Amino acid sequence: MKWTHLLFTSLLFLCSSAIASDVGFTQVTLTDDPNRPLNTAIWYPTLDASDTTLIGDNPAFIGTQVIKDGEIQSGTFPVVLLSHGYRGNWRNQNWLATELASRGYIVAATDHPGTTSFDQSPKQAAKWWERPQDMSRILDYLLSQTQWKQFANAENVTAIGHSLGGWTVMQLAGTKLDRPTFEANCLVYPNPRICGLAVELGLSKVQAQEPSNKDLSDPRIQRVVSLDLGLARSFSVGSLNDITVPTLILAAGVDIGGELPQALESGYIAEHMPLNLRRYKVYESATHFSFIQSCKLGAIPILEEEVPGDGIICKDGVGTSRDRLHQLFLNDIVSFLN
Repeated sequence: MKWTHLLFTSLLFLCSSAIASDVGFTQVTLTDDPNRPLNTAIWYPTLDASDTTLIGDNPAFIGTQVIKDGEIQSGTFPVVLLSHGYRGNWRNQNWLATELASRGYIVAATDHPGTTSFDQSPKQAAKWWERPQDMSRILDYLLSQTQWKQFANAENVTAIGHSLGGWTVMQLAGTKLDRPTFEANCLVYPNPRICGLAVELGLSKVQAQEPSNKDLSDPRIQRVVSLDLGLARSFSVGSLNDITVPTLILAAGVDIGGELPQALESGYIAEHMPLNLRRYKVYESATHFSFIQSCKLGAIPILEEEVPGDGIICKDGVGTSRDRLHQLFLNDIVSFLN
């Protein structure tokens, strides 16, 4: 997604006197690794009666109402970590985070350096192993900081990712990068959208600081949810066979442009995972971008003017709406989490 200028110029915090929501929201920058600061958003349950604030809203995309820096509700809450897709940002799954927080979850998402709308540094993007480590760093923060650790349930942690974020959370579950497998698959299925990212994401050759151990799993994560992931065929079949973490695999049935056929991506994960640990569902009316925030009326011309072709971001299957699809996704995700 290349709508960087639009996102930069959007008004992310518009004060509102609407009825108070039950979702608190705050932002923090994690600086435990000074070479990779993480701009992190956190949603959480609150009983605060303050006025709400509109976040993640701009001329093209619909935001959500939250109580900025509201006091967290008393109790212990399950944790959800969110990972955005290639050149996306935390706002993409703001709709999902808000819904989950309203149901009693602490939800955290970051902008992954190098592959986010606001930071497309090739040097950072090539550090593919940092993406799953970003998620582990966020969990470290939630489970160690005074303002969160008494509320975050360390025994109930889920990682959810869309697109490249799905690829990220699958590594937290134990999948491992296998370059020979990826190269062989790109010869058979030379998809430019997938194989064309190999150099940028550091997958074409071993990187200078790349860890020798490709196991980036985090044993604290009890389950993962993959939302129409990409790059699935870069994982070794053996590591998929060995997954022990319950996994929900949700896929888009409409492949706009033929760039991300779910049968070769989500289907590949489902094919090689233990059957008793995975749920796999294809939404026939969903597209790859159905999993991100809803578009406003008139959004397509705005996106097309900025970057020709980006209007595809707002397209869903015939006979449905993004809001309707979001409700279906949410129902299945909540059912899985419970």
